[in-house]
Amino acid sequence: MNTPDLGYRIGTGARAGAVYDEGLRSHMLRVYNYMGVGLVVTGVIAFVVASTPALYVPIFSSPLKWVVMLAPLAFVLLFSFKMQTMSAASAQTMFWAFCAVMGLSLASVFLVFTGTSIARTFFIAATMFGATSLYGYTTKRDLTQFSSFLIMGLIGVVIASVVNIFLGSTALQFAISVIGIAVFVGLTAWDTQTIKEQYAENFDAESQQKLAVFGALSLYLNFVNIFQLLLNFTGERE
Repeated sequence: MNTPDLGYRIGTGARAGAVYDEGLRSHMLRVYNYMGVGLVVTGVIAFVVASTPALYVPIFSSPLKWVVMLAPLAFVLLFSFKMQTMSAASAQTMFWAFCAVMGLSLASVFLVFTGTSIARTFFIAATMFGATSLYGYTTKRDLTQFSSFLIMGLIGVVIASVVNIFLGSTALQFAISVIGIAVFVGLTAWDTQTIKEQYAENFDAESQQKLAVFGALSLYLNFVNIFQLLLNFTGERE
């Protein structure tokens, strides 16, 4: 046995592992930074619009409110169709635009609920999100096995939410909120694990940037949905 050669290989492997771990930490930090800044953009725009009658009255007292409410969905669909072909710069620009449009949509939250209950709900949502995202990052369990269940649950929540727009059922809304929170908490853990596993240190800067933006988008959506659904339980109306 060539002991020096074995020691060299072990040392090289350890250094390679350290480089990979450092790159992965930087990648995940970039994802969370994008998500965090996106939430700040959304929150600021929502608060400004809700505090300015000249802005929210024309929006929420006319059919324009449907455009504002459905615009985020259009952005998500556009992201899905253009994911493979858009550049990292385009993806980043679209992400900030999406966060801004989501802010317009969420301005109604500040009009309906008290500031104290919004802050309390945000803290609860952040705690739930942080705990489940940390679990998804650290667990050795393959969460892909739950993907089919989570996707089916997501589709069910979306369909039920659309139906309840016309029914206005309190009982159905309660069920949607309970199931929806469970689904988006599960998606947070799964998406975090997926983002972690998609990282590769040999990706070029362009690819890593796109991965970070798309990862931030998925986590951002999970957080916003958890927050909105929790408001049905913890929010106090004006």
